[in-house]
Amino acid sequence: MRSVRIGVDTGGTFTDVVAVDEESGELFTTKTPSTPADPADGFLAGVGKLGPLDVTGIVHGTTVATNRLLEDRIGDLGFITTEGFEFVLEIARQSVPDGYGNSYFWVKPPRIVPVHLVKTVGGRLDHTGAEVRPFSEEQAVEVARWFRAKGITAIGVCFLHSYANPSHERRMREILWREHPEAVISLSSDVLREYREYERSVTTLVDAAVKPVMRGYLAGLSTRLGRRFSVMKSNGGILSAREVVNKPITTVLSGPAAGALGAALIASTAGHPSVITLDGGGTSTDVAVVTDGEPSVTTEGSIGRYPVKIPMIDIVTVGAGGGSVAWVSPEGTLKVGPRSAGADPGPLCYGRGGTEVTVTDAHVFLGRIPPHLLGGEIPLDADAARAGIQALAGKLGLSPERTATGILEISAFNQSNAIRRLTVQRGLDVRDFPLVTFGGSGPLLACRLIDILGLPSVLVPRDPGNVSAFGLLTVDVKNDYVRTYVTRDLSLDAAAAIFGELEQQAGDELGREGFAEPVFQRGADLRYYGQAYEVRVPVPAGEVDDAWRAEVVARFHDAHEKLYGYAYRDDPRHDVEWVNLRVSGIGPISRPVIRRFDKPGEGATSVRQVHFEETRDTPIHQRAALGPGATVQGPAVIEEYGSTIPIHPGFSAKIDEYGNVVITADRQGA
Repeated sequence: MRSVRIGVDTGGTFTDVVAVDEESGELFTTKTPSTPADPADGFLAGVGKLGPLDVTGIVHGTTVATNRLLEDRIGDLGFITTEGFEFVLEIARQSVPDGYGNSYFWVKPPRIVPVHLVKTVGGRLDHTGAEVRPFSEEQAVEVARWFRAKGITAIGVCFLHSYANPSHERRMREILWREHPEAVISLSSDVLREYREYERSVTTLVDAAVKPVMRGYLAGLSTRLGRRFSVMKSNGGILSAREVVNKPITTVLSGPAAGALGAALIASTAGHPSVITLDGGGTSTDVAVVTDGEPSVTTEGSIGRYPVKIPMIDIVTVGAGGGSVAWVSPEGTLKVGPRSAGADPGPLCYGRGGTEVTVTDAHVFLGRIPPHLLGGEIPLDADAARAGIQALAGKLGLSPERTATGILEISAFNQSNAIRRLTVQRGLDVRDFPLVTFGGSGPLLACRLIDILGLPSVLVPRDPGNVSAFGLLTVDVKNDYVRTYVTRDLSLDAAAAIFGELEQQAGDELGREGFAEPVFQRGADLRYYGQAYEVRVPVPAGEVDDAWRAEVVARFHDAHEKLYGYAYRDDPRHDVEWVNLRVSGIGPISRPVIRRFDKPGEGATSVRQVHFEETRDTPIHQRAALGPGATVQGPAVIEEYGSTIPIHPGFSAKIDEYGNVVITADRQGA
């Protein structure tokens, strides 16, 4: 019996599974419909489809926490903060979203915790952590009993300057445990030991909000699976399920993060270290930028309307998946998304009671995907898709073909706008980056994205629908730790002590994961004195001395110039200010090896009516029959088990030595 490691990525529409043989490196892939009512059902069904195996490890990418936030399904949540700061959530950053300016029409959205569920406790620390006023035990007991009486069990605690001294927060937790044993508690000093009270408060509350559902889901899955497993985190690492339940906020972008990492490894192996990745699923599309083999990382992310200040792979998500609904606005114009039909009931062509036209229905109507999914496992109702497109076309006064093409065109522009947000708006030339597109619906609009953005090429990996699940098998165990230390005159002894404490904490946690010799990566956030935000730079290992400090400052100047076009290297009027010190603890794993594809020759084709510029008989190629060097000229369609690649007229596709399909434009304006 084979010994394998398994990656399971639960998406909004499908659950993807990849297993790697630990001896031969051979990969096995499968997919199964997701089960939104209980994602564990789809997880177990997918693993079961692999058959009897000797499973040595399972890594899971989950959207349970993400969906909870995106759908605003947050139940009663309590917030405890410092006396006098009860309106920190209401004041927020006093900013208005882009697009509104000073408009009177913007309405502040509801806070994550309404004012009547915010309670305060006396006591005060200063920015160094020194106690200004003692912690009020009496008020803490009163608050704990109030939440117990109200039946509020999920509670976030964020006291002023607790990043510098967590003692007040930890005492509050002890009192909550004693007075309100059913409470599920998140402390800001555990979740985000970093300054900026609003972001730290919201991040802590998001953690508290998803903690009950994540604990229940992971505990139930462990019981049904009968074994321990690991969970993908947003920072590009994994952690055992028993540990991740203590800080579930770290999983909010676990699936998309795995996809970006898997695509980065595939692209680098094929000779493309810097690429854009696009993960097109049934519900959404996730875009990331990879530079020199590594996806960019940020701590300024958000999930839905909630700022989440934790390290995460920098991903832009738009509601432009295969299940995105096409609808007519009150002004009579065609819109697509962000609302999705999801897996249940799904598109019209699924035949499960869906009533609205989706992007998938448009592809089916135009013949660009076959009348079935997953190699015939899921038959599609082409007649239902046709009837839906025709009805929508009647409302718009267009032909059915123009309506379906318009749906796909809008979806392509939605995806291209997400790509521009991560490239053009950040000073990167999108024309310098090949696009790696994957996911079940990712390759469907590849040719249009080449035209819209001027991309040099699009690379579609083997088994594109399973790249995120494959990515789960390529990542190390990883934990991130941060400590705020704001100073213009860095004490080398203090910095060394902070790094030592963070590395000790990282080593202890990785030791519990079975890593006796973890790897540590240091970082620091710096800024010019007077700036409001900082730039993160990697920090060299070794002794913290004057040469070390000079090297870090030089890296900051270089990074600032690269980001903003200027730096103050030799200007004594602009001091450099240190803000945060960081440590990432890494437990390395062995990654699967991507082998060259040695299948020779081209396979036979079939023919189907497909509409591009016109409806005509179009060659249909089975990807499994295309070997390295094979070329497919558009118009054509390349089909495989989990995805489909339409090759438009004026485009060609070539199979590279690793089995990737590389699409290029033969002419402009196709």
